[in-house]
Amino acid sequence: MPHIGPGFDDPEYDNYDPAWKDQDTPFRRWLHEKLTAAGISYAHDMAAASAPANRYNGFSELEMDNIAMLADVTVDDVRTAHKADLAHWAREQQLRDHPDLAVLDADLDRIRHFS
Repeated sequence: MPHIGPGFDDPEYDNYDPAWKDQDTPFRRWLHEKLTAAGISYAHDMAAASAPANRYNGFSELEMDNIAMLADVTVDDVRTAHKADLAHWAREQQLRDHPDLAVLDADLDRIRHFS
């Protein structure tokens, strides 16, 4: 899988999006919550670094093991949060590719909340 974002040998940071520093994603919120609950003092920084990695590069089993250990959750919990974030991202991409779907999506949400 190609590396997206700044690489160690990429002084110009080609393809790096500064929004990654504070991009609000379901995985980032989940990880920050779990790390904070586990008493990790650098929860914010770890969530900020891990959220883009989750979406753009994925996690190895070792990385998931480390996150699970630090967050005091199971590897299955990490995997579930990872998959939920990727599903959310796919939906975002679909709406960006087809802006007319955003109107339909909002209408369906409205219907769901009033049903």
